[in-house]
Amino acid sequence: MQKRPLPADLKKGGVILVDKPYKWTSFDAINQIKIALRAKIGHCGTLDPLATGLLICCTGEMTKRISDYQQLPKEYTGIIHLGAITDTYDLESQPHTPMPYEHITQEAIDAAVAKFTGDIMQTPPIHSAIKKDGKRAYDLARAGKEVVLDARPVTIGELEITKVALPELHFRVLCSTGTYIRSLAHDIGQELGCGGYLQELRRTKIGNFKAEDALTPPAWKEYWKDTATGPDMGVPEP
Repeated sequence: MQKRPLPADLKKGGVILVDKPYKWTSFDAINQIKIALRAKIGHCGTLDPLATGLLICCTGEMTKRISDYQQLPKEYTGIIHLGAITDTYDLESQPHTPMPYEHITQEAIDAAVAKFTGDIMQTPPIHSAIKKDGKRAYDLARAGKEVVLDARPVTIGELEITKVALPELHFRVLCSTGTYIRSLAHDIGQELGCGGYLQELRRTKIGNFKAEDALTPPAWKEYWKDTATGPDMGVPEP
C-alpha cells in the first residue's frame, strides 16, 4: 500500500489513484477531486461509465507526465455475456438478436482466446469517442448515420478465461493502450458464433499502479478532511 498524498503536496504536483465508481464518468470522478483540491488536474485514460476501477490522476507539475502514464499497459477483469449482441458492445444499450450458446465447448473458447491473443487488428466500437470526419463516432451513430471505423493494431499480452459459467465468460486481460475491451467481448462472441457483449468491467492495473491502492472520490475527500498531516506518497515510476 502506497502512502497517500495530501492536498498541500498535490497542489505542487503529485499522483492520485482514483477508484472510479459504477456509472460515474471519468470526468465526474476527476472533477470531484479537482473541486476538493482546487488544483490543476488531469487523468491518464478514460473509463466507460459502466466500468469501474483505476484512474491515474496527475496534479500540478505532474500533469506533464500524463502522456507517459497513458502509454502503460493496462489490466482488466470482467464478464463477457454470450448469446446476444448490443449496439454499444456493452449494457449501455439493450441486448438483442438472441442466439444459442449452450453448444459452446471449452475447446472453442480456448481457440477464440488464442485468436485474440498477441498482436491483433481491432476495430473500435462505433459508439466511441474516436473522431470520424471531425465528429465523434458516437454522435454520428446516435444520429443514425453509418459509421465505418478502421481497424488498428493493439496488443493483447495476456487473455485468461478465469471462469466459464455459460452464458458468462469471466476473464482477465493485459493489453496495450488503445485496446477496447468492449470490442474484444464482441469479437469473441462473433468468433464463437453466438454473439457476445461486455457485461461487466473493472480496470485493476495500469503499469505498476493497482486499483487496490486507490480510493473513490468521496473516500479521498473524507480522507483529506480527516487527515491534517502526513507524509507525501512520492511519485511512482511508470
